Amino acid sequence: MTNVAQIRARLLAWYDRNARALPWRARPGERADPYRVWLSEIMLQQTTVPHATPYFLEFTRRWPAVSDLARAEDGEVMAAWAGLGYYARARNLLACARVVSERHGGAFPRSEEGLRALPGVGAYTAAAVAAIAFARQANVVDGNVERVMARLFAVETPLPQAKDELKRLAATLAPPARAARPGDWAQALMDLGATICRPSSPACDRCPLSADCRGLALGQPAAYPRCTAKADRPHRHGVAYRLLHDGQVALVRRPPKGLLGGMLGLPTTDWRARPWTAAEALAGAPTPGAWRAAGSVEHVFTHFSLSLDIYEARAARPDASLIWLPTARAAADTPSVFRKALKSLLS
Repeated sequence: MTNVAQIRARLLAWYDRNARALPWRARPGERADPYRVWLSEIMLQQTTVPHATPYFLEFTRRWPAVSDLARAEDGEVMAAWAGLGYYARARNLLACARVVSERHGGAFPRSEEGLRALPGVGAYTAAAVAAIAFARQANVVDGNVERVMARLFAVETPLPQAKDELKRLAATLAPPARAARPGDWAQALMDLGATICRPSSPACDRCPLSADCRGLALGQPAAYPRCTAKADRPHRHGVAYRLLHDGQVALVRRPPKGLLGGMLGLPTTDWRARPWTAAEALAGAPTPGAWRAAGSVEHVFTHFSLSLDIYEARAARPDASLIWLPTARAAADTPSVFRKALKSLLS
Protein backbone atom coordinates (compact mmCIF):
# COMPACT_ATOMS: atom_id res chain seq x y z
CA MET A 1 0.00 0.00 0.00
CA THR A 2 1.14 3.53 -0.76
CA ASN A 3 2.44 5.66 2.08
CA VAL A 4 -0.44 6.36 4.49
CA ALA A 5 0.30 10.09 4.47
CA GLN A 6 -0.20 10.10 0.69
CA ILE A 7 -3.53 8.30 1.05
CA ARG A 8 -4.68 10.94 3.53
CA ALA A 9 -3.55 13.76 1.24
CA ARG A 10 -5.29 12.28 -1.81
CA LEU A 11 -8.55 11.66 0.01
CA LEU A 12 -8.64 15.15 1.53
CA ALA A 13 -7.86 16.73 -1.85
CA TRP A 14 -10.73 14.72 -3.35
CA TYR A 15 -13.01 15.85 -0.51
CA ASP A 16 -12.13 19.50 -1.08
CA ARG A 17 -13.43 19.16 -4.64
CA ASN A 18 -16.34 16.78 -4.05
CA ALA A 19 -17.70 17.26 -0.53
CA ARG A 20 -21.47 16.83 -0.36
CA ALA A 21 -23.43 19.97 0.45
CA LEU A 22 -25.45 18.92 3.51
CA PRO A 23 -27.44 21.31 5.71
CA TRP A 24 -25.63 20.27 8.90
CA ARG A 25 -22.16 20.38 7.43
CA ALA A 26 -19.65 23.22 7.45
CA ARG A 27 -17.54 23.69 4.36
CA PRO A 28 -14.16 21.89 4.23
CA GLY A 29 -11.75 23.48 6.68
CA GLU A 30 -14.49 25.26 8.70
CA ARG A 31 -15.72 24.36 12.21
CA ALA A 32 -19.20 22.89 12.45
CA ASP A 33 -21.92 23.64 15.02
CA PRO A 34 -21.87 20.81 17.65
CA TYR A 35 -25.66 20.91 18.03
CA ARG A 36 -26.25 20.47 14.31
CA VAL A 37 -23.61 17.73 14.05
CA TRP A 38 -25.09 15.83 17.00
CA LEU A 39 -28.68 16.24 15.75
CA SER A 40 -27.78 15.04 12.26
CA GLU A 41 -25.86 12.03 13.55
CA ILE A 42 -28.80 10.92 15.70
CA MET A 43 -31.21 11.36 12.78
CA LEU A 44 -28.94 9.51 10.35
CA GLN A 45 -28.75 6.35 12.46
CA GLN A 46 -30.40 3.70 10.25
CA THR A 47 -31.84 6.50 8.07
CA THR A 48 -30.78 7.83 4.65
CA VAL A 49 -29.64 11.40 4.04
CA PRO A 50 -32.60 12.24 1.72
CA HIS A 51 -35.10 10.98 4.29
CA ALA A 52 -33.45 12.69 7.28
CA THR A 53 -32.83 16.07 5.62
CA PRO A 54 -36.37 17.55 5.81
CA TYR A 55 -36.64 16.47 9.44
CA PHE A 56 -33.32 18.14 10.23
CA LEU A 57 -34.43 21.37 8.56
CA GLU A 58 -37.73 21.37 10.44
CA PHE A 59 -36.10 20.61 13.80
CA THR A 60 -33.52 23.36 13.42
CA ARG A 61 -36.22 25.79 12.31
CA ARG A 62 -38.34 25.09 15.38
CA TRP A 63 -35.50 24.48 17.83
CA PRO A 64 -32.39 26.29 16.52
CA ALA A 65 -30.26 25.58 19.62
CA VAL A 66 -29.96 22.67 22.02
CA SER A 67 -31.47 24.81 24.79
CA ASP A 68 -34.57 25.35 22.63
CA LEU A 69 -34.96 21.63 22.09
CA ALA A 70 -34.46 20.99 25.81
CA ARG A 71 -37.45 23.20 26.62
CA ALA A 72 -39.75 21.56 24.06
CA GLU A 73 -42.71 19.43 25.12
CA ASP A 74 -42.17 15.69 24.76
CA GLY A 75 -45.30 15.23 22.63
CA GLU A 76 -44.27 18.07 20.34
CA VAL A 77 -40.90 16.52 19.63
CA MET A 78 -42.30 13.01 19.23
CA ALA A 79 -44.84 14.32 16.72
CA ALA A 80 -42.11 16.14 14.77
CA TRP A 81 -40.11 12.90 14.70
CA ALA A 82 -43.06 10.84 13.36
CA GLY A 83 -42.09 9.00 10.19
CA LEU A 84 -38.36 9.05 10.88
CA GLY A 85 -38.44 5.67 12.63
CA TYR A 86 -36.41 4.15 15.48
CA TYR A 87 -38.39 6.18 17.98
CA ALA A 88 -36.13 5.48 20.95
CA ARG A 89 -33.81 7.99 19.25
CA ALA A 90 -36.38 10.74 19.77
CA ARG A 91 -36.67 9.96 23.48
CA ASN A 92 -32.89 9.91 23.81
CA LEU A 93 -32.68 13.13 21.80
CA LEU A 94 -34.78 14.98 24.34
CA ALA A 95 -33.00 13.40 27.29
CA CYS A 96 -29.62 14.36 25.85
CA ALA A 97 -30.68 17.93 25.04
CA ARG A 98 -31.89 18.39 28.61
CA VAL A 99 -28.69 17.03 30.12
CA VAL A 100 -26.57 19.30 27.91
CA SER A 101 -28.74 22.29 28.77
CA GLU A 102 -29.10 21.65 32.50
CA ARG A 103 -25.74 20.12 33.45
CA HIS A 104 -23.38 21.53 30.83
CA GLY A 105 -24.72 25.06 30.42
CA GLY A 106 -25.93 24.36 26.88
CA ALA A 107 -22.45 23.37 25.61
CA PHE A 108 -21.68 19.86 24.42
CA PRO A 109 -18.66 18.13 26.02
CA ARG A 110 -15.66 18.31 23.71
CA SER A 111 -14.13 14.89 24.40
CA GLU A 112 -15.32 11.46 23.27
CA GLU A 113 -15.49 10.36 26.89
CA GLY A 114 -17.67 13.31 27.88
CA LEU A 115 -19.92 12.86 24.87
CA ARG A 116 -20.40 9.15 25.54
CA ALA A 117 -21.72 9.98 28.99
CA LEU A 118 -24.72 11.71 27.38
CA PRO A 119 -28.02 9.81 26.91
CA GLY A 120 -28.26 8.06 23.56
CA VAL A 121 -24.69 8.88 22.47
CA GLY A 122 -22.72 5.77 21.57
CA ALA A 123 -19.14 5.27 20.47
CA TYR A 124 -19.71 6.23 16.84
CA THR A 125 -21.73 9.39 17.54
CA ALA A 126 -19.26 10.52 20.20
CA ALA A 127 -16.35 10.05 17.80
CA ALA A 128 -18.18 11.87 14.99
CA VAL A 129 -19.12 14.89 17.12
CA ALA A 130 -15.65 15.08 18.70
CA ALA A 131 -13.93 15.00 15.30
CA ILE A 132 -16.32 17.10 13.22
CA ALA A 133 -17.42 19.70 15.76
CA PHE A 134 -14.33 19.94 17.97
CA ALA A 135 -11.46 18.87 15.68
CA ARG A 136 -10.49 16.06 18.08
CA GLN A 137 -8.62 13.06 16.78
CA ALA A 138 -11.13 10.21 16.61
CA ASN A 139 -11.67 7.02 14.66
CA VAL A 140 -15.10 7.62 13.09
CA VAL A 141 -16.45 4.42 11.51
CA ASP A 142 -19.98 4.16 10.12
CA GLY A 143 -21.37 1.75 7.54
CA ASN A 144 -19.88 3.70 4.66
CA VAL A 145 -16.43 3.63 6.24
CA GLU A 146 -16.73 -0.09 6.98
CA ARG A 147 -17.41 -0.71 3.29
CA VAL A 148 -14.41 1.39 2.22
CA MET A 149 -12.10 -0.48 4.61
CA ALA A 150 -13.45 -3.89 3.63
CA ARG A 151 -12.69 -3.18 -0.03
CA LEU A 152 -9.46 -1.30 0.48
CA PHE A 153 -7.98 -4.18 2.51
CA ALA A 154 -10.04 -7.04 0.93
CA VAL A 155 -11.23 -8.20 4.34
CA GLU A 156 -12.53 -11.77 4.11
CA THR A 157 -14.20 -11.87 7.55
CA PRO A 158 -17.92 -11.32 7.01
CA LEU A 159 -20.02 -8.66 8.71
CA PRO A 160 -21.00 -8.29 11.46
CA GLN A 161 -18.07 -10.31 12.79
CA ALA A 162 -15.63 -8.05 10.92
CA LYS A 163 -16.66 -4.81 12.66
CA ASP A 164 -13.76 -4.73 15.13
CA GLU A 165 -11.27 -5.60 12.39
CA LEU A 166 -12.61 -2.88 10.10
CA LYS A 167 -12.47 -0.33 12.91
CA ARG A 168 -8.86 -1.31 13.61
CA LEU A 169 -7.96 -0.92 9.93
CA ALA A 170 -9.64 2.49 9.80
CA ALA A 171 -7.54 3.52 12.80
CA THR A 172 -4.35 2.76 10.84
CA LEU A 173 -5.34 5.43 8.31
CA ALA A 174 -6.82 8.00 10.70
CA PRO A 175 -4.75 11.18 11.12
CA PRO A 176 -2.35 11.08 14.07
CA ALA A 177 -2.66 13.25 17.16
CA ARG A 178 -2.42 17.00 16.44
CA ALA A 179 -2.83 16.46 12.69
CA ALA A 180 -4.99 18.98 10.86
CA ARG A 181 -8.58 18.46 9.72
CA PRO A 182 -9.71 15.35 11.65
CA GLY A 183 -13.35 16.26 11.02
CA ASP A 184 -12.81 16.61 7.30
CA TRP A 185 -11.00 13.26 7.25
CA ALA A 186 -14.01 11.57 8.88
CA GLN A 187 -16.46 13.21 6.48
CA ALA A 188 -14.24 12.47 3.47
CA LEU A 189 -14.36 8.76 4.24
CA MET A 190 -18.14 8.91 4.71
CA ASP A 191 -18.59 10.76 1.41
CA LEU A 192 -16.29 8.35 -0.40
CA GLY A 193 -18.43 5.43 0.77
CA ALA A 194 -21.70 7.20 -0.01
CA THR A 195 -20.89 8.51 -3.48
CA ILE A 196 -18.00 6.45 -4.93
CA CYS A 197 -17.50 3.23 -2.95
CA ARG A 198 -21.23 2.52 -3.12
CA PRO A 199 -22.82 -0.76 -1.99
CA SER A 200 -23.37 -1.77 -5.63
CA SER A 201 -21.70 -0.54 -8.81
CA PRO A 202 -18.79 1.25 -7.10
CA ALA A 203 -17.32 4.03 -9.28
CA CYS A 204 -13.75 2.75 -8.99
CA ASP A 205 -12.62 4.80 -12.00
CA ARG A 206 -13.29 7.99 -9.98
CA CYS A 207 -11.94 6.79 -6.64
CA PRO A 208 -8.90 8.61 -5.26
CA LEU A 209 -7.83 5.42 -3.47
CA SER A 210 -8.23 2.98 -6.37
CA ALA A 211 -4.47 2.48 -6.76
CA ASP A 212 -4.35 1.08 -3.21
CA CYS A 213 -7.59 -0.93 -3.21
CA ARG A 214 -6.96 -4.66 -2.82
CA GLY A 215 -10.58 -5.46 -3.61
CA LEU A 216 -10.20 -3.72 -6.98
CA ALA A 217 -6.86 -5.42 -7.59
CA LEU A 218 -8.61 -8.77 -7.08
CA GLY A 219 -11.21 -7.74 -9.65
CA GLN A 220 -14.19 -7.94 -7.33
CA PRO A 221 -14.56 -4.80 -5.18
CA ALA A 222 -18.35 -5.15 -4.97
CA ALA A 223 -17.91 -8.59 -3.34
CA TYR A 224 -16.75 -6.77 -0.20
CA PRO A 225 -17.69 -6.51 2.57
CA ARG A 226 -18.46 -10.18 2.93
CA CYS A 227 -21.77 -10.68 4.72
CA THR A 228 -23.26 -13.42 6.86
CA ALA A 229 -26.61 -14.63 5.55
CA LYS A 230 -29.46 -12.93 7.38
CA ALA A 231 -32.00 -14.94 9.33
CA ASP A 232 -35.59 -14.80 8.16
CA ARG A 233 -37.50 -11.86 9.63
CA PRO A 234 -40.39 -13.07 11.81
CA HIS A 235 -43.94 -12.00 10.95
CA ARG A 236 -46.53 -10.71 13.40
CA HIS A 237 -50.22 -9.85 13.32
CA GLY A 238 -52.24 -7.13 15.01
CA VAL A 239 -55.43 -5.11 14.86
CA ALA A 240 -55.67 -1.31 14.73
CA TYR A 241 -58.86 0.58 15.52
CA ARG A 242 -60.06 3.70 13.70
CA LEU A 243 -62.66 5.38 15.86
CA LEU A 244 -64.07 8.44 14.05
CA HIS A 245 -66.14 11.42 15.11
CA ASP A 246 -66.89 14.61 13.17
CA GLY A 247 -63.72 14.55 11.02
CA GLN A 248 -61.50 13.47 13.91
CA VAL A 249 -59.87 10.16 14.77
CA ALA A 250 -59.12 8.75 18.22
CA LEU A 251 -55.49 8.20 19.18
CA VAL A 252 -53.62 6.97 22.24
CA ARG A 253 -50.18 7.80 23.62
CA ARG A 254 -48.15 4.60 23.50
CA PRO A 255 -46.23 3.53 26.64
CA PRO A 256 -42.88 5.33 27.02
CA LYS A 257 -40.85 2.13 26.73
CA GLY A 258 -40.83 -0.35 23.88
CA LEU A 259 -41.48 -0.15 20.16
CA LEU A 260 -42.84 3.27 19.10
CA GLY A 261 -42.62 4.27 22.76
CA GLY A 262 -44.09 7.66 23.63
CA MET A 263 -45.58 8.15 20.16
CA LEU A 264 -49.19 8.88 19.27
CA GLY A 265 -50.89 6.00 17.51
CA LEU A 266 -54.14 4.25 16.83
CA PRO A 267 -55.37 1.92 19.56
CA THR A 268 -54.18 -1.60 18.79
CA THR A 269 -54.12 -5.14 20.07
CA ASP A 270 -50.82 -6.76 20.90
CA TRP A 271 -48.74 -7.85 17.91
CA ARG A 272 -48.31 -11.61 17.94
CA ALA A 273 -47.31 -14.57 15.76
CA ARG A 274 -50.80 -15.85 14.95
CA PRO A 275 -53.57 -13.84 13.25
CA TRP A 276 -56.42 -12.37 15.27
CA THR A 277 -59.89 -13.77 14.65
CA ALA A 278 -62.78 -11.39 14.06
CA ALA A 279 -64.21 -12.28 17.48
CA GLU A 280 -60.88 -11.52 19.17
CA ALA A 281 -60.56 -8.25 17.24
CA LEU A 282 -64.02 -7.10 18.29
CA ALA A 283 -63.39 -8.10 21.90
CA GLY A 284 -60.21 -6.00 21.94
CA ALA A 285 -61.85 -2.81 20.63
CA PRO A 286 -61.16 0.30 22.75
CA THR A 287 -64.87 1.13 23.12
CA PRO A 288 -68.16 -0.65 22.42
CA GLY A 289 -69.62 0.14 19.02
CA ALA A 290 -70.57 -1.03 15.54
CA TRP A 291 -67.04 -2.03 14.50
CA ARG A 292 -66.50 -3.29 10.94
CA ALA A 293 -63.47 -4.66 9.10
CA ALA A 294 -61.90 -1.90 6.96
CA GLY A 295 -58.95 -3.54 5.25
CA SER A 296 -55.40 -4.16 6.33
CA VAL A 297 -51.88 -2.80 5.87
CA GLU A 298 -48.42 -4.35 5.77
CA HIS A 299 -45.41 -2.80 7.45
CA VAL A 300 -41.78 -3.83 7.95
CA PHE A 301 -39.87 -2.96 11.10
CA THR A 302 -36.18 -3.68 11.60
CA HIS A 303 -36.69 -7.01 13.37
CA PHE A 304 -40.10 -8.18 12.14
CA SER A 305 -42.82 -7.59 9.57
CA LEU A 306 -46.41 -6.84 10.52
CA SER A 307 -49.89 -7.46 9.10
CA LEU A 308 -52.26 -4.97 10.71
CA ASP A 309 -56.00 -5.54 10.26
CA ILE A 310 -58.06 -2.35 10.51
CA TYR A 311 -61.43 -2.11 12.22
CA GLU A 312 -63.48 1.09 12.04
CA ALA A 313 -66.42 2.56 13.95
CA ARG A 314 -68.07 5.94 14.43
CA ALA A 315 -68.50 7.42 17.89
CA ALA A 316 -71.67 9.27 18.83
CA ARG A 317 -69.54 11.54 21.03
CA PRO A 318 -65.77 11.79 21.62
CA ASP A 319 -64.49 9.60 24.46
CA ALA A 320 -62.53 11.87 26.80
CA SER A 321 -60.08 9.07 27.64
CA LEU A 322 -58.77 9.15 24.06
CA ILE A 323 -56.83 11.82 22.14
CA TRP A 324 -58.83 13.29 19.25
CA LEU A 325 -57.16 14.92 16.26
CA PRO A 326 -58.30 15.84 12.73
CA THR A 327 -57.51 12.90 10.48
CA ALA A 328 -54.87 14.72 8.40
CA ARG A 329 -53.13 15.96 11.55
CA ALA A 330 -53.26 12.48 13.07
CA ALA A 331 -51.61 11.01 9.97
CA ALA A 332 -48.86 13.66 10.11
CA ASP A 333 -48.17 13.16 13.82
CA THR A 334 -48.05 9.36 13.97
CA PRO A 335 -45.45 6.79 12.86
CA SER A 336 -45.52 5.34 9.37
CA VAL A 337 -47.40 2.17 10.30
CA PHE A 338 -50.36 4.23 11.56
CA ARG A 339 -50.06 6.67 8.69
CA LYS A 340 -50.65 3.70 6.39
CA ALA A 341 -53.69 2.69 8.41
CA LEU A 342 -55.14 6.20 8.06
CA LYS A 343 -54.29 6.72 4.39
CA SER A 344 -57.64 5.61 2.98
CA LEU A 345 -59.37 8.33 5.03
CA LEU A 346 -57.31 11.07 3.40
CA SER A 347 -58.29 10.49 -0.24
